[in-house]
Amino acid sequence: MVLSYYNYGMSTFNTSMFQSIKDALASSDSKGSATYNEIMQTKVGNTFTVRLLPFAKDPSKTFFHYYNHGWNSFATGQYVQTLSPQTFGERDPIAEERFKVLRTGSEEEKEKMQAVRRLEKWLVNVYVIDDPVNPDNNGKVKLLRYGKQLQKIITEAIEGEDAEEFGPRIFDLGSEGVNFKIKVEQQGDFPTYVSSRFTTAGKVDLSEDQQKDIYDKTFDLTEVFTLKSYDDLKEMFNEHYYCKTEDTAPETSAPVPDATPVEPEPVAVGSNDTVDEDIDDLLKDL
Repeated sequence: MVLSYYNYGMSTFNTSMFQSIKDALASSDSKGSATYNEIMQTKVGNTFTVRLLPFAKDPSKTFFHYYNHGWNSFATGQYVQTLSPQTFGERDPIAEERFKVLRTGSEEEKEKMQAVRRLEKWLVNVYVIDDPVNPDNNGKVKLLRYGKQLQKIITEAIEGEDAEEFGPRIFDLGSEGVNFKIKVEQQGDFPTYVSSRFTTAGKVDLSEDQQKDIYDKTFDLTEVFTLKSYDDLKEMFNEHYYCKTEDTAPETSAPVPDATPVEPEPVAVGSNDTVDEDIDDLLKDL
């Protein structure tokens, strides 16, 4: 459904558009090409303010829910990560190998495999109101990459206990809209976002033409990442985990029905939202 974004940001918010966003909150069905320079860097100690933006051309693409694998390469020492095909319900050789090792490997092999983390993430377009650490972002459309903590807050605002107060207003650029104030704090070895909140404080003074221009600049989130083929992922894992070339690497186990892990491994509190802006440049090579 092609939508008119002129209703966004105005007092006459299109409820059918909002329903489409609710229905697609955790869905995605496309693959794209990588470009990472629009993803915001969420530094610990920063508190920044944004407005969430719908992808008005297709509200089913307002959020992009995905999984990725990341670990410090045993070949180079650099952090590597890649999009998991399980994002799209496809076979994932890294998940298959990890599952096999954790189920049947030696204790030494299992301990090593703990280094490979599977993270659950989301992307959404945002209009940046105030970013003290990166003031060049102010007034621009950027991409917010986040984990479970912020997703819980957003979901509550859309369809949970906070929906009556916020609901469609979280996507409204007009005077009825609400800001998303994101606070990045340190908790042990990891950042935490639990103090983030939607707030009615702070209005955005934008004309209808300005709002239209902002919505026009939103990114198709399904075009942010490139999905490697099964064989390419297998080769990458063999190189950066087993430190072997394609000719000498061990064979990845055959898929076990419903056996590839569908839940991230238990990690310390807050680590689902691990700050990964320091590896953005590395992502371009994956």
